[in-house]
Amino acid sequence: MNTLEAIRTRRSIRQYTDETVSSEMINELLRAAMSAPSAGNGQPWQFVVVDDRSTLDQIPSVSPYAAMCKQARLAILVCGDTTKEKYPGFWVQDGSAAIMCLLLAAHEKGLGAVWTGAHPMPDRVAGLQKLFGLPENVIPLGLVVIGHPAKTVAAQDRYQEQRVHYNKW
Repeated sequence: MNTLEAIRTRRSIRQYTDETVSSEMINELLRAAMSAPSAGNGQPWQFVVVDDRSTLDQIPSVSPYAAMCKQARLAILVCGDTTKEKYPGFWVQDGSAAIMCLLLAAHEKGLGAVWTGAHPMPDRVAGLQKLFGLPENVIPLGLVVIGHPAKTVAAQDRYQEQRVHYNKW
């Protein structure tokens, strides 16, 4: 699969089979995420890999749009570490780029994944910080729920010419 094909065919997948995601594949996903661009190459991210069934089942109680965790075999919490920022405040963009790389890598590997948001929702941030015992300087940005897809979702052309402006509005 080439890059443009991966970008155009990737979709949010919320239903998974019972098949586990290998540690080798998890490592590949994390390597892809850590290859993302970041402001000043600061790489202010931290990752929490969640494959414990009990913990996955608890996530929806603090992140209500992550209900699919109850059937998934894996989730990766992507966080910003404010002590690692080279340019304060850019951790959100840096972490978002890491999440996109993670999503594309999962798709390329035949996995399904969905990005569920945490930041800037104070209740989700606090709930995830408590659930995972995160230090104060580590802020959960998003939880990527991952698994072998139980169904396929058709690609769509989402290009909207009316949203493109050249040189000025």
